Amino acid sequence: MNNSQKIIVILGPTASGKSSTAIKLAQKFDGEIISVDSRQIYRGMDIGSGKITKEEQEIIPHWMLNIVSPKTNFSAAQFKKKTDKIIADILRRGKLPILCGGTGFWIKAIVDDVIYPKVKPNWKLREELNKKDLGELLKELKNLDTERVKTIDINNKVRLIRAIEICQTLGQVPVVQNKPENKKYEFLQIGIKREKEILHKRIKLNVKKRFESGMIEEVEKLKESGLSWEKLESFGLSYKLIPQYLKGEIKTEEELLEKIYLAEKNYAKRQVTWFKKDPRIKWLENYKETEKEIINFLSNK
Repeated sequence: MNNSQKIIVILGPTASGKSSTAIKLAQKFDGEIISVDSRQIYRGMDIGSGKITKEEQEIIPHWMLNIVSPKTNFSAAQFKKKTDKIIADILRRGKLPILCGGTGFWIKAIVDDVIYPKVKPNWKLREELNKKDLGELLKELKNLDTERVKTIDINNKVRLIRAIEICQTLGQVPVVQNKPENKKYEFLQIGIKREKEILHKRIKLNVKKRFESGMIEEVEKLKESGLSWEKLESFGLSYKLIPQYLKGEIKTEEELLEKIYLAEKNYAKRQVTWFKKDPRIKWLENYKETEKEIINFLSNK
């Protein structure tokens, strides 16, 4: 396999420094970056999702940012379909595709060439499920698919509903298929390694910066654009907690800030748990080590 079929993946938990690392690598290795983040695909969800700035986007071409309205549901299958085309185009132009993000389920979709069951939306079922809380949805999914419960974001109502929809529509637990022998590409997955204490400090600093940059105002604007509180809260993390503050369920900004920090910290823990299941990921803390690993990967024929 030659370099024209090789792809880099930079992954890790929130606030680990994935984006800045990916940009430096793209500059050095003539690459283009494909975001793998289930919230950053949405327009208007910039601050709360930790999206890179417009200035950073101008340094290196970025893909899969701001591609759909937050009023739209967007699945892993849709992500894969679009990303497969982007990867082929980047390689055709002689550039290096660099996937960068923390949504493990979507990364797996690309790396393992996952084939998802084709199930059309059942709007009546979705309306019924949307009336249930997270606990009820999780219990229902557990009865249908014990394996999917282990991998799904249990705080993401949209994904829980979609998973139940697939199970109920097919009448059985869906089997996600992948065929390694048919893989077109070779992947190098690098995880950004941070000590727990350092990562927690970075998360707290990131939350504070985003808070000062206007996270609350961003959610207010999204609400004014026509998104319901329920839809906003389905995105989880700050998009779940800020509506609670705006509705008076969280009393002070200090309490809100602490709750967002704790939610982000727990999310990072779930991300690491997911990624640790994949032995192919090389966990590196030093940028020079990452650079060296990529040079070796690209030089091997």
